Amino acid sequence: MTDRVTAAVLVIGDEILSGRTQDTNTNFIAKYLTTYGVDLAEVRVVPDVKEEIIAALNALRKKYDYVITTGGIGPTHDDITADCVAEAFGVKLYEHPEIIEMMQSRWQGELNAARRRMARVPEGGSLVKNGVQGPPGFQIENVFVLAGVPAVMRSMMDDVVPRLRTGAVVISRTVRVEGAGEGVIAEPLAALAKAHPDLSIGSYPFFGPTGYGSNLVVRGRDADLVERTVEDLMEALGDIGAKSIARVDA
Repeated sequence: MTDRVTAAVLVIGDEILSGRTQDTNTNFIAKYLTTYGVDLAEVRVVPDVKEEIIAALNALRKKYDYVITTGGIGPTHDDITADCVAEAFGVKLYEHPEIIEMMQSRWQGELNAARRRMARVPEGGSLVKNGVQGPPGFQIENVFVLAGVPAVMRSMMDDVVPRLRTGAVVISRTVRVEGAGEGVIAEPLAALAKAHPDLSIGSYPFFGPTGYGSNLVVRGRDADLVERTVEDLMEALGDIGAKSIARVDA
């Protein structure tokens, strides 16, 4: 079996849980990591509560190869991600001189207490470049701490990926079945899934004015195995009475 590299995303912020702000970062990170053969295996959303952030971070960093956090590194009182990361690793925070210099240049040397909060980095951490504006994020061991603002987070990801141990890229193929429900698809699909535990085989139903059916997706890192399984799947579905069965990607 091909070596698998895994990651988790920890989304931090009351505004996400309240619905006030929509989380678009996770979708971007998932697609970005997939391109480099890194599987996003879990996503957690936690409030701005120290104990919950620390507990979630410690659980995720032990379970997966990498953890990416978003949110909570701004200048306000509820931006406590840096504090929580430092406590989780049992280290102290310090004002990084490079960030201080960067901010003094931007604000003509006037740094109040709120702005200085954004210069704090855990001991042993390294900076993650911010290609947009403002202070950088940071990395400590297998944890990357990024901004919550989508444009800033995306620019930081450009500096994160070169640091990752990447894996074989996942190949995805889709078979579209029209005019047949999951009730008749389930049995042949389950048989194939059982026969190929190294593959991810899923059914995603659709309903619309033109009819109903399911998109059956086969995912895996072994290209030949994925192709053979798609062929076996189409053959197995041949007698279910569907209106049409066709590959929609190659």
